[in-house]
Amino acid sequence: MAEVRECAQCGDGFTPAREHARFCSARCRMAWNKEHAGVAAAPAVAIDWSVAAMTEAASGLSSSGTWDLPRIAEAVGDAVWWVTLVDATLVRYHPRNYEGALADRSVRRRETEQTLEGLRYVRNQLGSSIDPADLISPATSDSATRWTWRSLPPPDLTGLGLRARKWEMSRYRAYQARLAGHDITATFTWCAEFLALAASLAGGTSLAGGTSVPGGTSLAGGTSVPGGTSVQDSGVTGRAPAPDGQSEPVAERHRAEAHPS
Repeated sequence: MAEVRECAQCGDGFTPAREHARFCSARCRMAWNKEHAGVAAAPAVAIDWSVAAMTEAASGLSSSGTWDLPRIAEAVGDAVWWVTLVDATLVRYHPRNYEGALADRSVRRRETEQTLEGLRYVRNQLGSSIDPADLISPATSDSATRWTWRSLPPPDLTGLGLRARKWEMSRYRAYQARLAGHDITATFTWCAEFLALAASLAGGTSLAGGTSVPGGTSLAGGTSVPGGTSVQDSGVTGRAPAPDGQSEPVAERHRAEAHPS
């Protein structure tokens, strides 16, 4: 039986097409955003320092090539926490700006969404007392990278309801598609750059004027999407329709994002 939720704007019941959907239609989403414009101004300072901490955690991994496993594992756990915290905060308080960042021509929308979803799977695994070291593999000898994400078996869904099973399997598939086998540093660099862009649209930390992002590059500077093409290949910065036909807004996230199932 399909799940039915109550629209956060009109109160009507609807069947969610996405994990964090809160509205029954684009009209309700836009009406809610208009009514709540400015309500989230208070967290702006918190977003600024959170983005700064996230950027520091992600950029620190750029020198991880000579680290041992315990050190990289600790850094990965820290970076996962900051990235998923900033992601959830922007989604909750600034959904229009988050959606605007996804629509930017420099962002590979589908890859970015899946990479962040994969990191949410990592967050949930760490929340289940999994050691970060169990998610990390040394790169092969013929690879230019040092540390990669380990391919994982399907999760144990025992005790989870139908909806929770669906969302966790979606996160797992995103992990396998966008993280497993790919460079850990590239994953965090890409996500931190995207989230910094979204924060700048929300009035937080600005990327304008040559502000540095992890790895010392800008979104238009050719940083590679984990498992995909470089940002430079996708065009110059600016607003444009999302690639891959992805025009439906995805930033209507449930408030429970801060408390994952």
